[in-house]
Amino acid sequence: MTAPVKRIALLHLAPVPGALEQNRQLVEAGIASAADAGADWVITPELATTGYEFAEHIGTDWIESQPDAWVQGVVDLARRRRTTVFLSVPERDGNKLYNTMIAVDPTGRIAGRHRKINTLRVGAESWSSPGDGVHAIPVDGFGLVGLLICADAFTPWIAQALADQGARALVSSAAWGPGLHGPNGEWEAVSQRTSLPIFVCNRTGQERQIGFVTAQSVVACGGKRIISFTAPRNAIFLVDWNFETNQLVGNSQIAPFP
Repeated sequence: MTAPVKRIALLHLAPVPGALEQNRQLVEAGIASAADAGADWVITPELATTGYEFAEHIGTDWIESQPDAWVQGVVDLARRRRTTVFLSVPERDGNKLYNTMIAVDPTGRIAGRHRKINTLRVGAESWSSPGDGVHAIPVDGFGLVGLLICADAFTPWIAQALADQGARALVSSAAWGPGLHGPNGEWEAVSQRTSLPIFVCNRTGQERQIGFVTAQSVVACGGKRIISFTAPRNAIFLVDWNFETNQLVGNSQIAPFP
C-alpha cells in the first residue's frame, strides 16, 4: 500500500463548449500545475475537454473510441509526472456514445473507466447513452476506487455497489450548477450510506443555458460536507486526505493556475 495521505487536486475549470483544442490545453496545463504542486491524484470536471453544451456547436461525429490520440497524450503525461488522473471525456463504442471518466495510473496504464449511468435523455446530454456497468477500479497501489459522474450520485445503489465491491474512496466529476435542479445533499448522502469519502470535482464558467460560476467542488465524508470550493474562473483546489483516518490533513490550498 502507498502512504495513507494523498494530495488530491480538483481542477475546477471553465471549459468552453465546443472549443476542443483550447479545453484540452487547459486540462493539460491543469494536470501539469497540479503535479508541480505535489498532487497524487488529479480529477477533472465532467466533460472537461468539450464543455457541457458542446453538441450544439460541433456535433458528435468527431468522437472516437478511447484512448484516442489526445487521451494517449494524457496517459503519457500522467506517467511522466507520476500522478493518477481521473479524466472526463466523451467516448465512442460501436454506434453508441458515452459520457465517460477514465482512470489513468502513474505507470501510464488505463486502470479502468466509468460510463455515466444517470444521463439526461433530452437537451445537452441527449447525445449520450447510459452506461450499464458499475466496477470499482484498482488505482496505483492504493486499492479500489469507485467512479461516479455528476447525477450518478443521485441514485444510491450506484455508490453502494462500488462500496460493496471494496472501494476505499469515491471520485466524481461533475457539471452540476446550483439552482432548481442543483445538488441538494446527494454527495453527503452518498458518503453516509457507503461510509466512504467522496471527492467531487465540479466546474465554473457560464454556458448558454447553465451558469456554473457558483457551482461547488466538494469533499464529503460520514454524511457531512468537510469542505467545498467555488471560483469565478479556472482554479485548482488541493486537499490532503488521510485515508487511514478518513480526515482532512491541514488546510486546503489553491494552486497557482494558469
